[in-house]
Amino acid sequence: MRIGLQMPIFSFAEDGNLKGWIKDIAQTADENNFYSLWMMDHFFQLGMWLGPPEEPMLEGYSTLGYFAGITERVKLGLMVGGVIYRTPGLLVKTVTTIDVLSGGRTYFGIGAAWYDFEAKSLGFPFPSTKIRFEMLEETLKIAHKMWSDDNSPFNGVHYQLEKPMCNPQPTSRPHPPVLIGGMGEKKTLCFVAQYGDACNLHSRDVPYDVLRHKLDVLKQHCDDVGRPYEEIEKTTLYTVDSEFDKTDVSNIINKFTELSELGFQHIIINFEHDYSVKDVERIGREVIPAVAEL
Repeated sequence: MRIGLQMPIFSFAEDGNLKGWIKDIAQTADENNFYSLWMMDHFFQLGMWLGPPEEPMLEGYSTLGYFAGITERVKLGLMVGGVIYRTPGLLVKTVTTIDVLSGGRTYFGIGAAWYDFEAKSLGFPFPSTKIRFEMLEETLKIAHKMWSDDNSPFNGVHYQLEKPMCNPQPTSRPHPPVLIGGMGEKKTLCFVAQYGDACNLHSRDVPYDVLRHKLDVLKQHCDDVGRPYEEIEKTTLYTVDSEFDKTDVSNIINKFTELSELGFQHIIINFEHDYSVKDVERIGREVIPAVAEL
């Protein structure tokens, strides 16, 4: 079992020292055997328990580039990138640059995007769901093309690239793992089977029978395209609740054991309260060793 850390909240920096706070959290995760470290790809906060849109939010890829320079081991990615925010050629070059400068530690997280409020607020186009999924599939094809020896033109419905060259190529081999986020059965999970190396299903308030069904759907899509289901890394998001500092970790270990039994191999946690070095160290000390052999 692999354990990752997502950082979706930036409101807890003491005295406004946001740089110092994220540096401490990132390096603590790196030093305490977290497998991965993730940013969201948003420009405003999302509401819900995360906070109102006016709360601080950092741009994802710029922050991953910073993480690449201050960490040594932990893998880095967006959970997950929104396809509408960057043209595919620029996106692939950005991911590749971070992969090269991190020594091959990058995931390529991607999805169809959904937060129309921030798109409208900042002037991003927000096409229909149908078109966003068409853009997503073309982006996935372009990424695989640019991470190969094929520099011939790409002529899609939404994107045309005359010479989709990527030099240098990624350090990761054969390329950064492509993680596609979302739970849609007809498109998202089908794209995972066709183009992905990993899926991400959120497990907050989702019954186990629903998660089991989603994985069964993914397996069927893999069978349909002749792809070994075992090649796909199954990841899920898990939120540590606000009582974490007052309780033992047995409930978390039990939950992770149950998710492992469902088929998940990589659990990415976030916290429903103030992120602290102490909390990250505690996960590294008490949880990660306990679930390492799952």
